[in-house]
Amino acid sequence: MSIGENVAANLPYLRRYARALTGSQQTGDAFVRATLEAALADDELKSSLEGGRVPLYRAFNKVWSSAYLEVSDRGADNADLPDQISADRLQTVTPLNRQALLLTTLEDFTIEQSAEIMEIAPQDVEKMVQDAIAEIDRESATSVLIIEDEPLISMQLEDLVRGLGHDICGTAATRTQAQQVVAERTPGLVLADIQLADGSSGLDAVDDILSIGSVPVIFITAYPERLLTGDRPEPTYLVTKPFQEATVRAAISQALFFNASRENASA
Repeated sequence: MSIGENVAANLPYLRRYARALTGSQQTGDAFVRATLEAALADDELKSSLEGGRVPLYRAFNKVWSSAYLEVSDRGADNADLPDQISADRLQTVTPLNRQALLLTTLEDFTIEQSAEIMEIAPQDVEKMVQDAIAEIDRESATSVLIIEDEPLISMQLEDLVRGLGHDICGTAATRTQAQQVVAERTPGLVLADIQLADGSSGLDAVDDILSIGSVPVIFITAYPERLLTGDRPEPTYLVTKPFQEATVRAAISQALFFNASRENASA
């Protein structure tokens, strides 16, 4: 497989990580583009990408880290950042322990692979993951709407959400049912499938909710690559079916982390 083919195969999943890391499709995709541009300008970096996912994520991590350091050292107004990356967006940065958690859950890297990506010791990554999990247990509770047409998966998500200390404001198997739930109570978080029972779309159901107010949304789908092209407005948080509960927990935590940061900034 050529370097180009290797990168293309892994690019949708790097976009998924970048969006979750930055809390924004636009910012995450901009960092991915900046990573590819850096690789094109550096033969050594480009050749390293033959090694697959780990070198690609490591290259991304270097671009991400250098951009944040630029903002920290020189200030938002003077930072020389890649195109389409807002310095203001980097004022709220995913802590290292959450980065480690996303790598080991959302992206399913091993502790050793995550250590290589982050360029730190494996034992440090392991501790960071444990610290991030402990933080999840201390997060403020919210109300969650589950939009899922498979009853067993819906029940599994209900148990998981309640286990994290959140409550369920409703469940829906169709777009119409989701509208009925939201008409009675606005959720603080939405977990949504893409394809629903009556042929309606979870994307449309979420659009209905977002027309009322800003709510963090996590999509859970068997076909994440279809929503990770970077060609159109797409979800920030995506979990792949069949999912591990730890992956959903990490995605929920990250979505609530950025939502809380936005609320604090506007307060």
